[in-house]
Amino acid sequence: MKQVFVFISFIVSGTCFSQKNTSLKLWYNQPSGTTWENALPIGNGRLGAMVYGNVETETIQLNEHTLWSGGPNRNDNPLALDSLSEIRKLIFDGKQKEAERMANRIIISKGSHGQMFEPAGDLHLSFNVHENFTNYYRELDIEKAVAKTSYNVAGVTYTREVLASFPDRVIVIHLTASKPQSISFVAFYSTPLPNVEIKTTSSGQLAFSGTTIDHEGVKGKIRYKGIVQIKTQNGSLSSTDTSIVVKNANEATIYISIATNFNNYHDISGNENERAASYLNKATPKTFANILKEHVAAYQKYFNRVKLDLGTTEAANLPTNERLKYFNSANDPQLVTLYYQFGRYLLISSSQPGGQPANLQGIWNNKVRPPWDSKYTININAEMNYWPAEKTNLSELHEPFLQMVKEMAVTGQQTARDMYGARGWMAHHNTDIWRATGAVDGAFWGIWNQGGGWTSQHLWEHYLYTGDKTFLASVYSILKGAATFYVDFLVEDPTRHWLVINPDMSPENAPTAHQGSSLDAGTTMSNQIIFDVFRSTIRAAEILNKDKAFVDTLKQMRKRLPPMQIGQYGQLQEWLDDVDDPNDHHRHISHLYGLFPSNQISPYRTPQLYSAARNTLIQRSDVSTGWSMGWKVQKCWMAIMHISSYKISLHQWIQVQEAGAPIIIFLMLILHSR
Repeated sequence: MKQVFVFISFIVSGTCFSQKNTSLKLWYNQPSGTTWENALPIGNGRLGAMVYGNVETETIQLNEHTLWSGGPNRNDNPLALDSLSEIRKLIFDGKQKEAERMANRIIISKGSHGQMFEPAGDLHLSFNVHENFTNYYRELDIEKAVAKTSYNVAGVTYTREVLASFPDRVIVIHLTASKPQSISFVAFYSTPLPNVEIKTTSSGQLAFSGTTIDHEGVKGKIRYKGIVQIKTQNGSLSSTDTSIVVKNANEATIYISIATNFNNYHDISGNENERAASYLNKATPKTFANILKEHVAAYQKYFNRVKLDLGTTEAANLPTNERLKYFNSANDPQLVTLYYQFGRYLLISSSQPGGQPANLQGIWNNKVRPPWDSKYTININAEMNYWPAEKTNLSELHEPFLQMVKEMAVTGQQTARDMYGARGWMAHHNTDIWRATGAVDGAFWGIWNQGGGWTSQHLWEHYLYTGDKTFLASVYSILKGAATFYVDFLVEDPTRHWLVINPDMSPENAPTAHQGSSLDAGTTMSNQIIFDVFRSTIRAAEILNKDKAFVDTLKQMRKRLPPMQIGQYGQLQEWLDDVDDPNDHHRHISHLYGLFPSNQISPYRTPQLYSAARNTLIQRSDVSTGWSMGWKVQKCWMAIMHISSYKISLHQWIQVQEAGAPIIIFLMLILHSR
C-alpha cells in the first residue's frame, strides 16, 4: 500500500518522469471468448470498438458517439411549481415520506427518463481453417492506441492490428500472414438493433443502415449508416448479399466508416450517407502504414505529455490478468504506471474536441438496453470521468463535457423556470445526448437538483488550469446562471434560519430516521456545492470586473449557508440533523464533496472537519462498486497520514469491470492537485 500512495503523491505534485524502456501494454495469452468485458477497447472519440481477439471468428463490436435512442425532447414536469410550497412544508415538518410520494407525482418526469446510448453492431471475420492454433497473444498498446492479435496455425503466423484512426475518423483492421496467399475469411455484420438493412453494394462494400429505436414515448430519429470496405494484396474479393469473401490474399486492410444525421441536441438534419462515404473515401486511398503513422502521431500528441517511471520488476513479464491477480503479494510498481496511463488512454479514446462526452461506459456499449442507459449520471459519474482531464495534461479533452454543460445551461433555463419558478438554469441527476434536465427515475433518486451547480464547476476548473480569461468571459453567464438559480431557490430553514435547498437529498441515500425516504432540506453536499458555485462566480466576476451588485448578493447569501457539522460519532454529518448511522456503508459518500473534488476541508485550515471526514471514510470503508471505490480512494488521499486505518488494496480497486463502468476503471488514481 505504501508504495502505491508514494506514487500517488508524485502524480499530485504535477511532476513528469522519464519513461525508460517500460512497455505500456495490456496483454493476454488467451482470447476474450464471449465475454465483452474481456475485449480490448479502442476509440477516437467518435468511433469506439471492442476487439475480442478470437481466432476462428473475430468480433469487432462497434459504437458511434451520437447513436442514441429517441430524438430531441424535453422531460420537465410543470406540475412541480404549484405544489412546491406544500412539499417544502412537509419536509420542514419532518414528513419526508409524504413529501416523497407527492414528489413522485409532481416533480418526476411523466415522459422520458432519459434516452439510451446504442450499439452500432458487430463486424465478424470468420476464419474457418483456424481451429488448431498455438502461440496465441493479444495486446493493447496504449502508447500507440493499437490492438494486436497474433497466433500460429500450421506453421503460419497470423497477425491482426486494429485501430480507431484519430485523423481519419474510421476504424481500420490490418491482416497479415508470414506466408503468402494465407489470408482467407468471410466478413459479415450483425446487430441487436431492429430494422437494420444489411447489404453489399455493386462496388463490393458491405453497408448497413437504420434508425434508432423509440424509447419511453420518444420516437427514434437518429439515422445511421455504416460502410465496410476491404482492400487486399493479391488474392480475390467476392461477395454474397450480406458478406464479403476474401480468398488467398497476402494481406487485407478493412476500413469501417459510421456516421449519423446528428448535428447537435436540437438539430438532426445531417446526411448520414454523405458523411459515412466522405470519411471512407478519404481513408481508403491510404495504406495501412500511412494511416498507422498519422494515427499514432495524432494520439501521442496527447498521450506523450505525461510520462511516469516507477521501476519494473519480473512481475511485468506476466500477462495482465495474472499481474492483477497477484498484485497484493507481488512487487509490481510498473502495473501502477500501466494503470495510470491506461486511464489517460481511455479518456483520450472516448472524449475528443467536437465529439460527445464520455458517458457511463465511455464510448463502448454492446447492449440495446445498457445499464443505467449508458447516459450521463451527473450526481457523480459524469464528473468523475473528467477529473483526470486537467490534472493529467489533457485539458482539450475536457471540451466535450464543457460543451455539454453549456448546452444544459440552455435547456436548464426552462426547467428552472417551469418547475421551480426560478431564474438561471439547473439540472437534476441525469442527462443524455438530448440534454434533458428534468427529474427522472423516481423521487428517491431524481429530485436531486444540483446537477447544474456541480457540472458548472468544471468550467471554473478549466479556467484555473488554463488561466484563459477569454474562456472565462465566454462562460461567465453560465456560472452566473447556476448561481442565480440558487439565489431564487434557497429558502430559510424555519428552525435554524439558514438558507437551504428544499426539496433536497443526499444522492441516493436515506437516513433511518426518515422512514426510508431520501428527501430532506439543506443536505451537506448541496450546501458545499452551492458554496462552490457562489465562490467561483464571485471570483470570476471580480476577475472580469463586472456585476458588483450581484457579487454583494452572493456574498451575503453565502454567509447564511449552513456550516458543515460534526456529529455524535465524530463523523461529518451527511444531513443537517445528526442522524448518520456509523453502520451505514452506502456506496455514495456525497457529503465528502467538500473534501474532494472541492477543497473546503483541509488538514491545515479546518483540522476538525478534516478529522471528521477521516472518520466518515473509516465508517464507510466497505468494498463497493468500482466508481465508489474510486471516489473513496480520492478522498483517502486527504487522509493519507492515517492510511493504516483505511485498508483498500489495488486488487480491490480494479474489480470494476461491472456493467456500466469501464471508463472509470482508473479514476481512483487521479488525484486533485490544487
